Amino acid sequence: MAKRTKRWKRGLIATALIVVGLAAFWLPTRGPVVSGYVAKNLCSCVFLSGRAPEEVRAADLDFSLLPLAGVEIDYEQKTVNSSLLGFGKQTAVYRPGLGCTLLAGLAADELARQPLPEYSAAPGADSVYWPLGDRLPDTLPAGVDREALESALAAAFQTVDPARISARGVVVLYRGQIVAERYAKGFDKDTPQLGWSMTKSITNALTGILVRDGLLDPAAPAPVAAWQDDDRRKITVSDLLHMSSGLDWWEFYAELSDATRMLYKREDMAAYARQQPLDTEPGTEWYYSSGTSNILSGIIRETIGDQQRYFEFPRRALFDPVGMRSAVIEPDAAGNFVGSSYAFATPRDWARFGQLYLQDGVWNGERILPEGWVAYSTTPAPASDGRYGAHFWLNASGQLPDVPRDMFLCDGFQDQKVYIVPSHEAVVVRMGLTADEEFSFNDWLASVLAALPARE
Repeated sequence: MAKRTKRWKRGLIATALIVVGLAAFWLPTRGPVVSGYVAKNLCSCVFLSGRAPEEVRAADLDFSLLPLAGVEIDYEQKTVNSSLLGFGKQTAVYRPGLGCTLLAGLAADELARQPLPEYSAAPGADSVYWPLGDRLPDTLPAGVDREALESALAAAFQTVDPARISARGVVVLYRGQIVAERYAKGFDKDTPQLGWSMTKSITNALTGILVRDGLLDPAAPAPVAAWQDDDRRKITVSDLLHMSSGLDWWEFYAELSDATRMLYKREDMAAYARQQPLDTEPGTEWYYSSGTSNILSGIIRETIGDQQRYFEFPRRALFDPVGMRSAVIEPDAAGNFVGSSYAFATPRDWARFGQLYLQDGVWNGERILPEGWVAYSTTPAPASDGRYGAHFWLNASGQLPDVPRDMFLCDGFQDQKVYIVPSHEAVVVRMGLTADEEFSFNDWLASVLAALPARE
């Protein structure tokens, strides 16, 4: 009996040592990713979206190891600190006009030396008619089946798991007019929501504006100085937009990967992404990469030149002209917009963005995107099997079989969607959290479109 007790104790001690050893290895490397995710998202949701931290932690930060992260919120300094069991402390800082930035090792006083964007606030939206404002007409366009549309919207808010909200905001446009919208409790038309990878499509637009102005050429080699002495000099701007750069990259979020290192452990995300070596010949292989979008964001910054003008560029060139008053792209600690992931906007403003592409890049008679840019953006990228264009997802090969093939979309983590359907003159926005895999976006979008008249 004594021998068995000793063996049991030795086994317990050995197990404890293994656990401690693994923790000592795992926490210092993975801890900053977990705490960075918590600090950055809590900061943005509290100070940019105006949500209660308790609700954010319960709804948005309740998976994987995120609930174990400790947090400190400073409402005066507008900062959020987080660490995982004391490891990997990370700090996110809110700045007006820029949202929240994860310091990722940068000193707060260094971040404070960056210039802030300067611009006059746009006129109030409530007194201005849609689409430049939020005042809506009293009637719907002819042919809209209001009852069927309301039934489809109600379905978006149903979920198998009652502890989760499926949708947080849905907006449907037909011929440029809002014909239906609905919001979950705690959200409304004025709540900015994170688009995650829908931000990539905004990066497409900002690139297109520089193309319109003759400052970038999609067919030309990407203007990245570090690539000029090796085979990466073959990579074109179009290769980057098509996710066909050939750069080595691992896009994975359940483990320490290129994507998680970039987003939560690097102060200069563009620099981290562009240092990756070439893995395949540019333009020959499609691989989804958030690093690619941040390389483009860095190129946009270098093309504009001045940091303050760069910080003001999205609002002056895109958001204000189309009435996207709420829209913000958040930068990394080095001052690059996180063009892969960090755009916030209200569902109505995401709908405005989709409408811009439905209208071939023209808004209120002004050409925002260059002529032909939407056609270019919705042409399948090489080797993408019709799934992807230039920073837009496509339905060209029928991923959604009951939805028109001309549909293209912005798509983000947890199923943020902006569907653009030219054959129905429609834009459909869905923001929220997908809690289960039983929700069929094919069936749901088909039901929304069935309530709208098809183009004659």
